[in-house]
Amino acid sequence: MASLIRYIDRFTELVGRTLAWLCLATMLVTVLVVLLRYLFQFGNMVAFQEAVIYLHATVFMLGLGWTFKRNGHVRVDVFYRKFSQRTKAWVNSLGILVFLLPFCVFLFFASLDFVWLSWSIGETSNESGGLPIVYLLKSLIPLMCLLLALQAIAEFLRNACILCCKNEPHLTDSTGAEGNPRD
Repeated sequence: MASLIRYIDRFTELVGRTLAWLCLATMLVTVLVVLLRYLFQFGNMVAFQEAVIYLHATVFMLGLGWTFKRNGHVRVDVFYRKFSQRTKAWVNSLGILVFLLPFCVFLFFASLDFVWLSWSIGETSNESGGLPIVYLLKSLIPLMCLLLALQAIAEFLRNACILCCKNEPHLTDSTGAEGNPRD
């Protein structure tokens, strides 16, 4: 089980590190849009503006699993921080099984027709000069569900180890740090 957790964690880290480069690309395209518009009075920037939106959506949607792995998600932490490690593992496991995984499954299947229709018509931007790849943007929805569910499975298994073995499995993430970046 520890090797499966390690494999998923490494994959999620690879996705996260790759997406980090898209943040740089987003910034560079944004700077280009501003410079071309305000410095050179070049007005028709629809494709570049949409590229910024697409890059941002890609980072946000595909980075959810990485954020979850790094415990960077929003948590109402009124009581949780005072819980023991085992109680936290119970809360995390129940949250994953009752809320997160069903949400991922629901959204995945709910989005398939939406994405299929977009691909079947070769959906393009409504804007003149916009990007002709709206179907690729919409494809991020089921991909997001898969990546988030994959990391949720790793987190569930990690919490199961805490509950069954009374401690966390000895894990090393892709950065070489031991253990889990949890509390």
